[in-house]
Amino acid sequence: MSEKVLDLFDQMNIQPDQVVFNTLFSACARVANDRAKEIGRKLKRCTIIFISSSSTSSNSSSPSNNMYSTVKKLMDDKKYKQVLSLFDKQLDCCTDDIIHMVVKACSYLHEHQRITDIEQNLSSKSLNNSYIQTALLQFYIQNHDMKNACRLFSTINNKSNYTYAIMFKGLVSNKMSEKVLNLFVQTNIQPNHVILTILFTACAHVANDRAKNIGRKLLQQMPKHFYNNNFILTSALNMLMKFGDVKNAENFFQMMKKKDVIAYGAMMKGKSVINIYRISNKLYLGYVENKMYEKTLDLFEQLPFSLHNVGYIIIFNACAQLLNDRAKQIGKKLLQQMPKHFYNDNVIITSALDMLMKFGDVENAENFFQMMKKKDVIAYNAMMKGYVENKMYEKTLDLFEQLPFSLHNVGYTIIFNACAQLLNDRAKQIGKKLLQQIPKYFHNDNVIITSALDMLMKFGDVENAENLFQMMKKKDIIAYGAMMNGCNINNQPFKCLQLLEKIKQQNFIIDEFSSSILINACARLSMLSKCQLVVDQIPSYLYKNQHILNSLIYMWGKAGSIEDAQKIFQSIDNPDDITYNSLIYVYGLNHMGLEAVDLYRKMPNHLRNEVTYVCVLNACSHSGLLDQAHSIFNEISQKSKKIIAAMVDCLSRLYIFDEAQKLIDDYEKSNPPSSVMYMAILSGARNSRQHILSQKIYDRMTMLFPNEKEALKSGSVLLGNTYLSIGDHEQAENVRLNRIKELGTKIQLGVSWTEFKGEILEFKANDRRHPRSEEIHAKAKYISDVLIKHGHEYDASWITRSLGEDETTESVLCTHSERLAIAYHFLQEENPSFIQITKNLRVCGDCRQQNSLPKFGNVK
Repeated sequence: MSEKVLDLFDQMNIQPDQVVFNTLFSACARVANDRAKEIGRKLKRCTIIFISSSSTSSNSSSPSNNMYSTVKKLMDDKKYKQVLSLFDKQLDCCTDDIIHMVVKACSYLHEHQRITDIEQNLSSKSLNNSYIQTALLQFYIQNHDMKNACRLFSTINNKSNYTYAIMFKGLVSNKMSEKVLNLFVQTNIQPNHVILTILFTACAHVANDRAKNIGRKLLQQMPKHFYNNNFILTSALNMLMKFGDVKNAENFFQMMKKKDVIAYGAMMKGKSVINIYRISNKLYLGYVENKMYEKTLDLFEQLPFSLHNVGYIIIFNACAQLLNDRAKQIGKKLLQQMPKHFYNDNVIITSALDMLMKFGDVENAENFFQMMKKKDVIAYNAMMKGYVENKMYEKTLDLFEQLPFSLHNVGYTIIFNACAQLLNDRAKQIGKKLLQQIPKYFHNDNVIITSALDMLMKFGDVENAENLFQMMKKKDIIAYGAMMNGCNINNQPFKCLQLLEKIKQQNFIIDEFSSSILINACARLSMLSKCQLVVDQIPSYLYKNQHILNSLIYMWGKAGSIEDAQKIFQSIDNPDDITYNSLIYVYGLNHMGLEAVDLYRKMPNHLRNEVTYVCVLNACSHSGLLDQAHSIFNEISQKSKKIIAAMVDCLSRLYIFDEAQKLIDDYEKSNPPSSVMYMAILSGARNSRQHILSQKIYDRMTMLFPNEKEALKSGSVLLGNTYLSIGDHEQAENVRLNRIKELGTKIQLGVSWTEFKGEILEFKANDRRHPRSEEIHAKAKYISDVLIKHGHEYDASWITRSLGEDETTESVLCTHSERLAIAYHFLQEENPSFIQITKNLRVCGDCRQQNSLPKFGNVK
């Protein structure tokens, strides 16, 4: 790079020393063109003057001269500590040249305090020495002390282009590109090739309107001779791509490509290829950054020479993102043809691993990983991430446990994600242990902590997730999103909405992800007022987002507002399969089976899928539409497990058990059994009080699904309830005790939510948590008495446990969670006009059958 040495010499405004003279003579000899010869002659004249003045100086100040020689030798031998020791002992003999070397020694040793002390004790003459100024500036920049770097830079009166270049580059490397543009605008400097390259880089980093204006203006005004400078061209190309200005970048690339070939002759052909290659890489990278992966491959196939290392990485990345047949073919062929010496390049092989994993080619990825001689943490991360992407979570944990070194930040995120997906005892043990052992400095990494929050929430460990969330110093919208999603997962949607208030207080902008979670929370709560509250918070631009609109259909339907759900449906110009399925589902949920079937008939055939069939069959099931269900079921050419399960549920709700069982038997002739189908029959058997059928189905479940503990728990509860419904308390108790012994005690408790004046309240059966519990229970008893007077008879078959000594059928059923919620409203208002209650489980038959609330007034 001898040409660059001569460029820097042209910018110098100070007297060079002997070292600089020697460097310049060497550069001139290497370049040997007319410019170099002229500079060499000039240097020769200057050297004579320099030697003369040096001789005079050495005669008059031999101690300083001796110290200079000693310090220089120590610097050449990299004995930096001895340089500083000598400096401390002979401070009075130090010239500016010696001080310059001392500053360099401090740089190598990172002696920040010593540099500060040296600068404070320098004379004004030394402070104005450009070598010392440059060395100090470089020290502060390299140690990321930009406050002192900016302070020192502002005190320099005669700033050269070289000084500006150092400062600009330092600001860019310390992620302060905006300041580079501020400084440039304030100065009248004519940027040389080095500064121009840095300015293009700064504009690319900032990429706002101001940066785009500055960058494009610089490019337009760039002197023509700079078009032969490859460094400037690549930085300009990178800048245009970062601006998203792909068209101009392509034009620029085509123009430069031709110019390189013309400018370099046959003797420089190799260099021309390298120049074009470097620019090609920038264009590849720009296409990838702008998600134009097909264009990346188009350009690759036009390339007239072999790729270098960076090129392989870019093409592998483009193939990994595109994932179509063409990308897979190009990526695998390129990997097969890659020269063997690149197999030792961990960065290339890691990008190949990522590509193969994204192709789903796990076996080949594993083979390449095993071939790697020196596996680093990035390669391990790529493999673990690939296992997660291919849902091979156990393999992720296996590889993690073989890891020969500590995880980096990305690694923690990958392992927490794998544990969150796996959710078995091993995953929980590894995830929690890793979180406990995580280094303290990672506690400020929001990405890591957010992935840990997600994991804890999926473990059901809400308390520890909340504690970890509170510890976060700078919570962002993503962390709030993880917490809100976790609240939904753990059946605490009211907590999700409470977090919305904190988001509003922090002035965070609600994005698509947060909006989806909040809509989901409202769908779970199914409270109209909360639905409207969240809808009011959704940014207007998201009303063009079909995913959000589909979610809103589901939310309004769950809350019982079919009219609002229909309005959203009608506002969508091109309804997709999810749009239709959402409205069909909520029609079914609201016992509007005929409307669901009608919409299904209007739905274009090509949009119908498995979800559609399940939703419409469920709608028929809830509304007792057997003929319509039979008709639709018979029309379906490919009946999946879920579709058959939906039909079994429909038949079981109507107590047509023989046909339901025949469907199951036919299905199992060519498929493994499904616990969902058996649960549907069990539910129907419980409702029809057929204890023999119930016992038979449950016994078969224990034989077929011994490892599906949650399904067996639910089935055991239904079996016990069936026995209770016929008054066989002894057998029901035996079922309960057996469940506790075999499956554990933990079962999902019924919860009801209601809202009064903006406050969401939660009630459980016989709940005593509310401060006014005694009054609530008294009001529930009063309502019960009124209902009995109007002919309501309590159905003891809906009691799912043995009665206590002081309990009666009435006292148990009238304190069900939904009845306590109703009582609370009547306690707050004598004649409430509107009461809305949401449950996490089905409403019991006794509560469903008592429709006597109008006797208390005109309550909706």
